[in-house]
Amino acid sequence: MTGHRIDAEWLREERLQRLLAVLSADGEEARVVGGAVRNTLLGLSVTDTDIATTTEPAETARRAEAAGFKAVPTGAEHGTITVVVGGTPFEVTTLRRDIETDGRHARVRFGRDWRADAERRDFTVNALYCDAAGEVLDLVGGIADIGSRTLRFIGDPAQRIEEDRLRILRFFRFFAWYGEGRPDADGLRACARLKGGIASLSAERVWMELRKLLAAPDPSRALLWARQAGVLSAALPESERWGIDGIHGLVGAEHVHRWQPDALLRLLAIVPPDPERLAELARRLKMANAERDRLLAYAMAEPARPDETDASLRERLYFGDRPGIVDRLRLALATRHGKSERDAIAETARLGEQLRVAEGFDPPAFPVTGSDLTAKGVRPGPELGQLLQDLKRSWVASGFVLSREAMLSRF
Repeated sequence: MTGHRIDAEWLREERLQRLLAVLSADGEEARVVGGAVRNTLLGLSVTDTDIATTTEPAETARRAEAAGFKAVPTGAEHGTITVVVGGTPFEVTTLRRDIETDGRHARVRFGRDWRADAERRDFTVNALYCDAAGEVLDLVGGIADIGSRTLRFIGDPAQRIEEDRLRILRFFRFFAWYGEGRPDADGLRACARLKGGIASLSAERVWMELRKLLAAPDPSRALLWARQAGVLSAALPESERWGIDGIHGLVGAEHVHRWQPDALLRLLAIVPPDPERLAELARRLKMANAERDRLLAYAMAEPARPDETDASLRERLYFGDRPGIVDRLRLALATRHGKSERDAIAETARLGEQLRVAEGFDPPAFPVTGSDLTAKGVRPGPELGQLLQDLKRSWVASGFVLSREAMLSRF
């Protein structure tokens, strides 16, 4: 089905047009596929441009190199060649059909059938193609689903999931980004019925999908449906008895305070602040060290207290972990978002002041060194370390204004 045409700056870009022309010469065809077409029709930004082509991988590489482009066989056995044109990489994949799947990977056969290529993909909105002139090819009803913001599996949802179990999580991730209303009922039932397949997925893939879901502008509806389907508990059991109610308030607070969507902060909103459980979560999902450290800093930080003085807060910031304290303050603000009770309004105002203190916290360097104390006759060793720590606490309690001379005058 054609009849729709897109006109976008990214499509008119010279490097893309040159590559499409090279791949479409001599009876072959090449079209942009997937996210670039989908996002353009949705009025969203485009970051990556992927291409589907009738040329087989070796011919794709030959044509690219003959045109002066660089060809990298990033996935040639599955039909993918990365072609670099003027420093810009494009993933170029030969049309194909699956001939054998194991629930995650597929053995494919290359072909020239655009419908077969479309029907092996996951969702209708991801199986749209456009040629160099912007003419859209829709063989699975993707344009209609974009119009209604419906996320729908292509063909039988269970079959699509059996081919690749990661599609269970992708269903909720793409719904969070592009869907509206209720998820497609057939897709939802299939995800609920086959959710046990999540256990066979690699931890890295599970966390990648969860992180992308949590980074959506508003993931609250997708998380709600994922929980009701049992999918969220299968992928993130730590959330099961803690709940996801905190997400809605956090998203609202993000809009009010102009915070950028933060997948890790949103994760913290739906799991218990228990250091052991968060350490196990990070280990199980094979998170990056920086991600793990942030979870633990949050868990180890004291809960935010609206009645805390600025002096006490600055002391905690100096001797503690500032990112963990900031996360605690943001989530405390989020829990009070939208509440109209007088006490909640006052607490929100105070927490906002504390957050500004924490985010802008940049103390001067402590002005006393161990050498200063040894010059005063203090012997090196544990006593010197304790004296330095006592001086540091006095300096912090003074609001970082106690002078070096005043501190050394005690000796």
